[in-house]
Amino acid sequence: MTAANTHNKNAETLATKRKARPNVEILAKGVLEGDKASLARAITIVESANPDHWELANTLIEKCLVKHTSSVRVGITGVPGVGKSTFIETLGKNLTAEGKKVAVLAVDPTSSKNKGSILGDKTRMAELSIDANAFIRPSPSGTSLGGVARKTRETIILCEAAGYDIILVETVGVGQSETAVSSMVDFFLLLKLAGAGDELQGIKRGIIEMADAIVINKADGNNVKRTKSAEVEFKRALQLYPPKDNGWVPTVTSCSALHNSGIHETWDVVKAYISQAKKEGGFLENRNTQNENWLLQTIDDHLKSNFYSDHNIKAKLTELIAEVTQNKISPFRAAELLLELQQSKT
Repeated sequence: MTAANTHNKNAETLATKRKARPNVEILAKGVLEGDKASLARAITIVESANPDHWELANTLIEKCLVKHTSSVRVGITGVPGVGKSTFIETLGKNLTAEGKKVAVLAVDPTSSKNKGSILGDKTRMAELSIDANAFIRPSPSGTSLGGVARKTRETIILCEAAGYDIILVETVGVGQSETAVSSMVDFFLLLKLAGAGDELQGIKRGIIEMADAIVINKADGNNVKRTKSAEVEFKRALQLYPPKDNGWVPTVTSCSALHNSGIHETWDVVKAYISQAKKEGGFLENRNTQNENWLLQTIDDHLKSNFYSDHNIKAKLTELIAEVTQNKISPFRAAELLLELQQSKT
C-alpha cells in the first residue's frame, strides 16, 4: 500500500469515527427532555470502556448535574430467589399508577468465566418494562464489589435529569459486601425469605447496620405463619443494635409481591424515612457524602486503570506473576517492585 493510500485510509477512518461520535449537546437535550432513547444512549456512553467515550461521558454528566430534582434513591438487595424482580415490578407499577416516574437500574451478574451476563430484567419485569412512566436499565455488574455496576452513580444522575422521581437500584445479592449500593442511595431495603434457613442472616452485623428496613417477601399461602415467626426473629436481632446516626430505627415488615399485599405499607416506610431525613437535614448531608464517595471512587478507578494499562507494568506484571507462583518472590515484594516502577516514570 502506497503512502498516499495509507493517508487516505487513515483520513477515512478518522472521518468515520468523527461521524459516529454522538453530538453531546443534542444527546443532553434529549435526556433533559425525558426522551428514553436519548437516556438509553447516554447510559451506554457512560458505561462504555472505550477511552474515546470518557470525555463525552464527563460532559454529559456535567450538563445533567445542573438539573435540580427531588428524586428518591432506593437500594434493594436480597439473596437470589428472594423475589427482587417481582417486588420491584409490583412496587414500580404501584408508583407509576400514582403518577410517579420510576427508573429501575437492575445490575445483572457477570460471569467470571466468559465475562458475559444475561441482562434479562426486562423479561422478568415484563409489565413494568412497557409502562410509559417506567424505565428499566439492566447493566452488567462486571467486577464491581457488591454486584453494583461501576457506573451506577452516573446512571442515577442521568435518570434524575430525565425526570424520574424514584430510582430503584437492584443489586445482585450474592453474599458480597453491599456497602457500594448503600453509599449511593437514600434508603437501603433488604428483602428476606421465611422458612428457607435465611433468618440467621439477620444477625450479621454488616447488613443489619446498612439496612433501613427489612422486608420479608412471599408472605402468602402456607408461608404466612413462617413469615410472622421470621418477623419476630428479625425484630429481636435489630434490638441488639443502636439506632442509626440519624436516629432512625430500622423496621421489619412483610409482603407478598406476587399478590401486591404489603407493598403500599413498605413504601410508606420509605416515605416516613425520607420525610424524617429531610426534616432533620440528614437527607442533604447523605447526598453530599455520596458525592464525596463518588469522587474518591473515581480517583481509585482512574489510578487502577492507569496502572494496569501501562505497557511497562503489563510486561513486568507477567514476569512477576511467574516468579510469585514459583515462590521465587513474595507477592508483597512483587507489588512493591511494580509500584516503584510506576513511580520512577512520574
